[in-house]
Amino acid sequence: MTPVRIFISSVQKEFVNERAALRSYLRGDALMRRFFDVFLFEDVPASDRRTDNLYLDEVRRCDIYVGLFGSDYGTENAGGLSPTEREFDLATAERKYRLIYVRGTDDDDRHPRMRALIGRAEAGLIRKRFNTPAELVAGLYAALVEYLVEKQLIRSGPFDAAPCARATPEDLNPERMAWFIRTARATRRFPLAPDASSTELLEHLNLLDNGQLTHAALLLFGKQPQRFLISSEIKCAHFHGTDVAKPIPSYQVYKGTVFDLVDAAVDFVLSKIALSVGTREAGPQAPVRYEIPKEVVAEAIVNAVAHRDYTSNGSVQVMLFVDRLEVWNPGTLPPSLTLEKLREAHGSVPANPLLAEPMYLAGYIERMGTGTRDMIRRCTEAGLLEPEFAASDGFQTIIRRALAPGQVSKPESQPPGEETREETREETRERILALIATDPTITMNELAERIGITPKGI
Repeated sequence: MTPVRIFISSVQKEFVNERAALRSYLRGDALMRRFFDVFLFEDVPASDRRTDNLYLDEVRRCDIYVGLFGSDYGTENAGGLSPTEREFDLATAERKYRLIYVRGTDDDDRHPRMRALIGRAEAGLIRKRFNTPAELVAGLYAALVEYLVEKQLIRSGPFDAAPCARATPEDLNPERMAWFIRTARATRRFPLAPDASSTELLEHLNLLDNGQLTHAALLLFGKQPQRFLISSEIKCAHFHGTDVAKPIPSYQVYKGTVFDLVDAAVDFVLSKIALSVGTREAGPQAPVRYEIPKEVVAEAIVNAVAHRDYTSNGSVQVMLFVDRLEVWNPGTLPPSLTLEKLREAHGSVPANPLLAEPMYLAGYIERMGTGTRDMIRRCTEAGLLEPEFAASDGFQTIIRRALAPGQVSKPESQPPGEETREETREETRERILALIATDPTITMNELAERIGITPKGI
């Protein structure tokens, strides 16, 4: 089929990062690359960039006009119009499918001519506001999927953007949604007010498809996401040796939202690896240092949950061995990424953008495209080997644990699967110290509930 041509219009210098993010995503994502061909100023040879007619010709040829409006108006021609406004006017006159995205919410700081242009664009157009390149990518992604469905180019959208036919608003957890707004406001300056309605939140995050809840909405805010998406659970196992072998000393299957899954899986791993607690010389709270940095454990698990293939019947698996931590998910790298590129600076091409963006806003994903390099750096700083990545039969992250000199495996004085009482007590003590160091105000009952023992056992 002939690709759908997209023209991206904006004041070039003001939107350098946003344009780069859109180019990386539209050309890196398998679905977007299959259906769309994007025209960007940056791709035109420098010798050909001067003529304004070139860009107006591209507007005429395009199927979709994407306008990025910010604070600057741009250089005006003899008639007092900037290239951005001329391109918008031509797209309107040519009856192009127009998508308008406005950066920021404070209109007072905009050039008067840009305020007027935004006002003109309000009538009858798809228009959303964004603050970060990631929000822009997620918004355009949802709009382009809707375009493909409208034009019957695809029967259903990508999994996270596709509607879940059996779900209703009653299947969402209002408390989890309120928590998300509070967290995102504190973490990423999320623009919605604390008392924003559920519908406002879902619309802002592009989690509705013609009023129907999407799969991403359920994974993020569902009361029981696994009722609809059974394989979205996460399985955690702890082995005393270096191989998968029965009996399994500790095995848990966690259910809930993606936030619940990440929290539970990270806690599972941290409760079973070595922990050292420092002194309070530098402050009131004693520093805590895990054998594997907490940020590395969290990044590996977050990546698995955010980027997995949710159409697969497989579940994310977290397996802790005596010599390593393995995190596996049923997913693959996008065509634009290789295992080698994961160790270099690279763009972010999320497999599930509508899922990844809220996880970023809530602070679960620190920065787009830097996670694997941060893992490598933190492991090196902790004296560990660099993480290993594999992409056969799903995607796998392997983090090597530190062993004593000459030790090839953890010594076991009893058959596999039988922990001595002293080992269990030591593990419990380590978890108690970690929880107290993280939150000195935690109560005895809260400690008991988190660890899974009675208050008398504290």
